[in-house]
Amino acid sequence: MDLSIVLCAYDMARELPRTVLTLGAGYQRDIAGLDYEILVLDHGSPVPVDEPALRRIAPQVRVIRVEPAPVSPVAAINRLMDGAGGRVLALMIDGARMASPGLIAAAMAALARDDSRAVGTLAFHLGPDMQARSVFAGYDRATEDRLLATVPWQEDGYRLFDISVLAASSANGWFAPIAESNAVFITRAFHARCGGLDPRFASPGGGFANLEYWTRVVAASGQAPWMILGEGTFHQVHGGAATNSPAEARQAMREEYRTLFGADFRPAAYDPRPFGKLDPALAARFGGRQG
Repeated sequence: MDLSIVLCAYDMARELPRTVLTLGAGYQRDIAGLDYEILVLDHGSPVPVDEPALRRIAPQVRVIRVEPAPVSPVAAINRLMDGAGGRVLALMIDGARMASPGLIAAAMAALARDDSRAVGTLAFHLGPDMQARSVFAGYDRATEDRLLATVPWQEDGYRLFDISVLAASSANGWFAPIAESNAVFITRAFHARCGGLDPRFASPGGGFANLEYWTRVVAASGQAPWMILGEGTFHQVHGGAATNSPAEARQAMREEYRTLFGADFRPAAYDPRPFGKLDPALAARFGGRQG
């Protein structure tokens, strides 16, 4: 198999079908002949993920349910990545993140150019502001549903950029380092060398596990990972453990990181290697710079 995409989901009956749709072969572009699977980790959702419904959206979906599930999904994610069948592994630790239509093709093309590096992607939030702020100003699922209805994203996924803002982790735009990637593509050999998520992270949603993982992935890429231009993931509001949580919960995650590593988290400083095409309008809107 060419690619295994690992999605982690908890109580995402509204959001997960949209994510799966955007990763399906009918939505992603320029992937003819690609043999891939979408592995959905149902981490103890109160109502189990409906696998037949997801398979009607994308036949390559397989649901793996963990029940009872610990607070942190890190161990289950690692088991799933270790056992996945793809030559390339893609980790999306948050199953509420929709993908732009060229994401898979661009990531696979970057790895074909040089697979000793990881591939990272910018993160966006649906809505008028970063959701850590907008949810406390009234932005909710109903508001987001109305917003999504204003653009034909099912026919043209690039219209999601019209109703999104940069996430805090990607605040400096296309050509700058990011604090984490919410769609990390690596080869299986790279995974064997770098390892998975740190199993010591016990916070809800894994806490800062994805941040630490990206820092380690960057180092294993010689401080020069591929960064995809013109593509990204789009976070749907869902009451998530980090993005949509109050400041107190995020502070607890910071403290867990400090306990584990003896210092506060600091994003990695590195030299990203841009890959792909970038529309000038997207470059201007999301802080890009030409050259």
